[in-house]
Amino acid sequence: MVINWNQPGDPGAPDDRVLAAEYVRMSTEHQKYSTDNQSRAIREYADRRGYEIVETYADEGKSGLNIGGRAALQRLLDDVESGRACFKALIVYDVSRWGRFQDPDEAAAYELRCRRAGVAVHYCAEQFENDGSIGSSIIKTVKRAMAGEYSRELSVKVFAGQANLIRLGFRQGGAAGFGLRRVLVDQDGQPKNELHRGEHKSIATDRVILVPGPPDEVAAVREVYRLFVNAGMPEREIAALLNERGILTNLGRPWTRGTVHQLLINEKYVGNNVWGRTSFKLKKDYVRNAPEHWIRSDGVFKAIVDQDIFDRAQAIIAARAAKLSDEEMLTVLKELLERSGKLSGLIIDEAEHGPSSSAYRNRFGSLLRAYALVGFAPEQDYGYLKTNRKLRERHPVLMADIVAGLRGVGGEVSVNDATDLLNVNGEFTVSVVIVRCFQTLAGSLRWKVRIDTAFNPDITVVVRMDADNDQPKDYYLLPRLDMRAAMLRLAEYNGLSLDAYRFDDLTAFYRMAARRPLRDAA
Repeated sequence: MVINWNQPGDPGAPDDRVLAAEYVRMSTEHQKYSTDNQSRAIREYADRRGYEIVETYADEGKSGLNIGGRAALQRLLDDVESGRACFKALIVYDVSRWGRFQDPDEAAAYELRCRRAGVAVHYCAEQFENDGSIGSSIIKTVKRAMAGEYSRELSVKVFAGQANLIRLGFRQGGAAGFGLRRVLVDQDGQPKNELHRGEHKSIATDRVILVPGPPDEVAAVREVYRLFVNAGMPEREIAALLNERGILTNLGRPWTRGTVHQLLINEKYVGNNVWGRTSFKLKKDYVRNAPEHWIRSDGVFKAIVDQDIFDRAQAIIAARAAKLSDEEMLTVLKELLERSGKLSGLIIDEAEHGPSSSAYRNRFGSLLRAYALVGFAPEQDYGYLKTNRKLRERHPVLMADIVAGLRGVGGEVSVNDATDLLNVNGEFTVSVVIVRCFQTLAGSLRWKVRIDTAFNPDITVVVRMDADNDQPKDYYLLPRLDMRAAMLRLAEYNGLSLDAYRFDDLTAFYRMAARRPLRDAA
């Protein structure tokens, strides 16, 4: 039996109705919870409870993974906290409408901001009263965590599904490119029609493949490769030649060195389906994946360029950087920075006679590292890289302190130079992990712990840094037998299941290595 706690109360007379606002949100994966349906349920709730809806805040087609891009929610919070709001209550369909944040406290923070400004929050579709009681607080916490977990599981399933379609030879998003066209096929692989720019499939079982485009475009692509490989013509001269002939790119723009370069390095022209060069999972930072992690299926499209000439083109491009030392490459990059005032992958690829952006990634590990070596800092905040470097430098010092502490109580310790694992008394192994502290958008402190499952230490000593990442805040002694996950997200307070392993210092850990005479132990 389901108990409906939202029974009609004793609403006052019409003149006594409380002014309220409604917040509705619909993400693209939740069509059944359309904003119209949410609003209808909210207004029925308002009528039963004696509220009058005077303001609507609607984020339609907006993901709940973060607050970015959700103008209505930002406007709601601004109205409430600035005192412009004329309402005293806010009605939301359910807890997940705030968002499906990976940090459950983020949704709680937005509700708290409303309450602190004197605006009560009600959930019309939940089976509890949001009255601040212990029961409602527990249920909300669980539902927030479930909302975040739903998004995480959905992300995993969507990625797996997309990867499978790539392996089967189907195109996953993006323009076809010059010389190619997107064709819609049915579930049996039979062609249906060509998709023009801006068009998308409308039937879930349909798929998209790449096919050769018009003969004049195909001929132009092949000529670009011949001019580059056989005639030794650089990209900029090829771009000038194409522009002289009045040939435009697939976007209807003149050719540049960069657009010619991209045509020369893309494997789709030899029929390969490659996906997953970058990741943007759960609306987090973009991640450039290593080539071994790309999802690919070779030879699934009809090639318009022979594999041999494609390979020769890649060898020419790679040889440009191979001829230069690290110092020479950085000199070229620094001169480019002085000329342009900033750096990006496109700017590097547009530069004449210089290494490509991919060459800098391969040589220095990432573009960010190359930027740092020439003194360029992008507008994005990459301060965490400096913090991580500082913590890596601190790790050997901390390891030495721990070894000294263990030996100070009579323990025997050896260090594996290859893995940094400690072997204590020949009885158990220990991994020491320093964890950076970071703040959520709501201002809460968090620590992300990665347990070394490859070497399976018996105990992982987690050193949580303070808010400034200057000093250790506390320590967690995590035994392998009780840890089932390779990744842990720690908050300031984590409940008994995790905080039972928390210590203010390592005295308890050192005692594990202490030796006692048999008589004392008896």
